[in-house]
Amino acid sequence: MFSGSIPALVTPFRDGAVDENALRRLVDWQIESGSAALVACGTTGEASTLDNQEHHRVIGLVVEFAQGRVPVIAGCGSNDTRTALWHLEEAQKLGASAALCVAPYYNRPSQAGLLAHFSTMAKACDLPIMLYNVPGRTVTDLLPETVAELHRRHPDRIVSLKDASGDLTRVVTHRLLAGGGLCQLSGDDPLALAGRVLGQTGCVSVTANVAPALSAALHAACDAGDWTLAGSLNDRLFPLHRALFADASPAPTKYALARLHPWLTEEVRLPIVPCSDGARAAVDAALAGLELLD
Repeated sequence: MFSGSIPALVTPFRDGAVDENALRRLVDWQIESGSAALVACGTTGEASTLDNQEHHRVIGLVVEFAQGRVPVIAGCGSNDTRTALWHLEEAQKLGASAALCVAPYYNRPSQAGLLAHFSTMAKACDLPIMLYNVPGRTVTDLLPETVAELHRRHPDRIVSLKDASGDLTRVVTHRLLAGGGLCQLSGDDPLALAGRVLGQTGCVSVTANVAPALSAALHAACDAGDWTLAGSLNDRLFPLHRALFADASPAPTKYALARLHPWLTEEVRLPIVPCSDGARAAVDAALAGLELLD
């Protein structure tokens, strides 16, 4: 469930609403291209601007469209523990395989608060939980000692970590503190190859939205121990990694997808706006370099 290339799916919009037909086609394309699992309603899916009805609808649709071909990991995070529990319960009812739970943002809880928050979630539901640490967005940093303690307390529930701290030394630190039972994934495409060398098993990826086959091939090469091929693929993908964050995410990613597929729009929701001309140029150059444009 927690290995390989796992796209954090965009949520397609058209005329202000979730474009369900485009979402179906996106799910099919991702699975056919080799994605190992799908994340619905993560950061790249603009979960922060989905209302609760839309949030649960998108999770249910991705589960429905995936048809059991790959696991679906549902974004269930919130800065309010009660709301996070609600998302978790709904995700389980809708048939999600696991939950991605970001550290509570804005409130800036202590490490004791994080232990209490995630322990409450682990006790409330049977879904496996992937912790998500992204202090650049949340301000709160889920420290390795806290991650290890959560895994120790709830080994059958808190089973994975998506780390976007940018600190690769934590891959080893987490393993030494939590043991081999904690499955670690990268949350940062440019660091995914280095993370694989250090022991991560895959990446929850933005880039895989746009180049799913190449992203899947990179992780397949890692699995096979072909580090030369993995390095070559990483070099090819690196300009796209950079371009997709040349402006506020996911605007460049949606622009890239609209360039590739006429059935997708680049529509985002405020406060995100369409990406700048400079970001568009960077995306176009990266897509051309990968020969993804006709």
